[in-house]
Amino acid sequence: MFKILLPTDFSDNAWNAISYAMEFFKNEVCTFYLLHTYTPAFYRMDYMMGGPSFSAIPDIGVDISQAGLDKTLEQLSATYKNPKHTVKTISAFNLLTDEINEVSQEKDIDLIIMGTQGATGAKEIFLGTNTVFVLRKALVPILVIPEGCQFKPVKTILFPTDYRTQYKEEEVDTIMGFAAIQNAEITVLHIKEPFELSEAQKLNKDHLKQCLAKIPHRLEEKEVGPMPDAVIDYIDEHNYDLLTMMNRKHSFMERLLWKQNVDQIGFHTQVPFLVIRDTGKIVK
Repeated sequence: MFKILLPTDFSDNAWNAISYAMEFFKNEVCTFYLLHTYTPAFYRMDYMMGGPSFSAIPDIGVDISQAGLDKTLEQLSATYKNPKHTVKTISAFNLLTDEINEVSQEKDIDLIIMGTQGATGAKEIFLGTNTVFVLRKALVPILVIPEGCQFKPVKTILFPTDYRTQYKEEEVDTIMGFAAIQNAEITVLHIKEPFELSEAQKLNKDHLKQCLAKIPHRLEEKEVGPMPDAVIDYIDEHNYDLLTMMNRKHSFMERLLWKQNVDQIGFHTQVPFLVIRDTGKIVK
């Protein structure tokens, strides 16, 4: 059974991500946790006692949060009647990133699914501050759904790598799990650098091939320019259904997050992207 966390701010983008989650996992037994976090518009001394639940003074933020969750739950029940799915709600007085990590540990969450903030053109989507912070700090994999991205069966998954990490099998298993659910093929893409792979990189490449042995996959190597633009262009040219990235220091993912500023970074594709924390050993 999957345990999936769905942060929501009750926006159209959040609902779009929730809908994508229901469709993607429609054949899987899942427990979904709808999460809304709130903080006071102004500071109150009684919050020092532990938040509004410890205070005798009413806080409208609590009522708004719970009402929004109840409405979303009602909408889910009317739209997606799936006996394999259980949906629970969490209303929390906390910062979003902190609450996500706390709930992830407490509920043993397998995956976070959330939407992006908005779009400004045919090829441009932008990540809001909350999304960026969650991507940087989350302890479990995150599936990010671009604004307006409607679910369609995932048949092709792109996995860029520089072969500098000996990936842990459990982290590769997450990618394999996504491929298995949708009967998808994984393309491992290496953007060729001016020099040949080191011996350590060759070993890591062989290790990754072994990890992916039970799933349809192929390895590609392209000389198409500097990262991360090369990968973005490759996605646009080949119409992949899902991009998956390992997130570690100085990785492709980190370069995307720092490409512009923290409040509004550019990411030139409209496919969902899965971000997995990379804790494997890095080699030179």
